[in-house]
Amino acid sequence: MVMKKAKLIIGALAVVLILFACGAEEKNTQSSATFANPVFAGDYPDPSILRDGDDYYVVHSSFEYYPGLLIWHSKDLLNWKPVTNALTKYVGSVWAPELVKYDNKYYIYFPASNTNYVIWANSIEGPWSEPIELDVTMIDPGHVVDEEGNRFLYFSSGSYVPLSKDGLLITGEVQHSYDGWPIPREWSIECFCMEGPKLFKRGDYYYLTVAEGGTAGPATGHMVISARSKTPFGPWENSPYNPLLRAESSDEQWWSVGHGTVFDDSEGNWWMMFHGYEKDHYNMGRQTMLTPIEWTENGWYKIPEGVAIDKPIGLPNNATQRRNTTFSDPFDKDELNPQWKFFGGYDTNRVTLTTDGITISGKGNSVAGSSPMLYIPSDHDYIAEVKLEIEGNATGGLILFYNNVAFSGILADKSNVLANLRGWQFVTEENVINRHVYLKLKNENSTVDMYYSLDGQDWIKIENSFESSAYHHNILSGFMSLRIGLTSIGDGQVKFSNFEYKPL
Repeated sequence: MVMKKAKLIIGALAVVLILFACGAEEKNTQSSATFANPVFAGDYPDPSILRDGDDYYVVHSSFEYYPGLLIWHSKDLLNWKPVTNALTKYVGSVWAPELVKYDNKYYIYFPASNTNYVIWANSIEGPWSEPIELDVTMIDPGHVVDEEGNRFLYFSSGSYVPLSKDGLLITGEVQHSYDGWPIPREWSIECFCMEGPKLFKRGDYYYLTVAEGGTAGPATGHMVISARSKTPFGPWENSPYNPLLRAESSDEQWWSVGHGTVFDDSEGNWWMMFHGYEKDHYNMGRQTMLTPIEWTENGWYKIPEGVAIDKPIGLPNNATQRRNTTFSDPFDKDELNPQWKFFGGYDTNRVTLTTDGITISGKGNSVAGSSPMLYIPSDHDYIAEVKLEIEGNATGGLILFYNNVAFSGILADKSNVLANLRGWQFVTEENVINRHVYLKLKNENSTVDMYYSLDGQDWIKIENSFESSAYHHNILSGFMSLRIGLTSIGDGQVKFSNFEYKPL
C-alpha cells in the first residue's frame, strides 16, 4: 500500500513537472515574439523619430545636458545605438526637438532660451552646423511639407510659420490654426498645455498629433490627441477616438503618457512613439515607448483593441529585443563616449582624454557649481563604481545628480572620504586614502548606500546613506532626471578611470 501511494505521488509530481515545463516553453515562445516597453529605458523624453528608408533615427530633449541632441540609430525600432551628438555649442536648456530629412539634408529644429534654433547636416553622422536662430518664441516645433513642397513649422500653441526652401529662415507671420481637443473638466490634469505637434500626410488628409494635459502633474494628465484636415492649415477635425492614449488612474504602470509621433515602418506597419513616467520610478524621468496603431475604415488611426503599453506587444519586423544594460567605460579613448553629458555645457578646456583615463579640472567650490559629467541609469536598481586619482587640492566624487540644488553622493579629497547628503557635505572617513580611491554607489529601491575601496576589491561601506525617490520634476521642476555623476571640484583636477554600471 505504501509503495502504491509512493508511485501515485511520483506520478503526480511528474505530471506537474511536465505541465510546468510546457508552460515555461510557451512563455519563452511568447516572449520571443513580443517586446516590452520601454524601448529607451531611463530619461529619454520628447522623442522625435525619423524613418530614412529602412533606417530609424531618434533624438530627444537634452535640456541642460551637453553635448546635446544625441542621435540614435536602429534597424528594428527596438535596439538602438548612439550615432553622434548634434549640438555642442551651449544655447540654454534644449526642449522638444524635431528631426527631419528634406531634399537629402537632415535638420533638427529645437527651442531653447525663449527662442528657436535649427541645425543641419548633409549626413546624419555630421558634421552638424552651428545653431542658427529662428525669429520665433514658441516651443515644440513640428515640421510639415505641403504638396507643392512648401515647408512649415507648427508649434505648441496650434500656430505655424512658413519656412524658406532651405529650412533655415522664417519667411512669414505666425498664423493660428488649431485649438486642440476640449478636455473634460472633471479629469485630473496639470493644465490644458497643448504641445508637441507632429504632422504627416496620408491619403487625402494631413494628420496632426499633439499632447495635452501637462507633461507632469497627475498621472492622468498627459494624453495623446489627433486631428485631421484636407490642408496643412486646417480646418482641423478632432478624432472620434480622442484621447488615443492616456493613463486613466494612478494604478497603471505608466503615468503622464504623451508626446506621440505617428510613423510607418519599412514594412508598411504603423506605430506611435511616445514618452511617459513609470509609477514608483518617477526620478528616472520620462521614458520612450512604442505601440502599434491601426487605421479604421473611415480614415482615423487608433491603438488596436487588446494592445496595452504595459503588456507584451507583437514585435516589429520579426525583431528581437536585446537588453544588456551593463555599461563600462575605462576612459581609454581620445573621444568622449556620446552617452556622457556635462550639466550646463561642455567645456572642452576642462577635459583631457588619454588611454588610461579622463582628467577633469576642478570647477567651483561645491557640487552645485562643478558642472558634473553625467550618465543615464536605465534600471530601477543598480551599482555604479569608478576609480579616482586626486591631483592638487581638488575634490572628486561619484554622485546622483538631479540639478544644482538636488544631489547626493560620496566624494574624496587627497586624504579623506566625504559624504554629501542633499548639499550637506562633511568628512565621514578621515585620513584613509592617499590621492587614490575607488568609490561605489548601490541604489536599491531608491535607498543608496555608499562605499570606498583602496584596491577596487575590498569595499568599506560608510555610515551614511540617502533616499533618492523624491529627486524628480513634480517636486523640483526642471524636467530633469536623477543621473549618475562624476564631479571635479576646487583647485586641481581629478582623473577618472574604470567606470562600471551594473543593474541589480
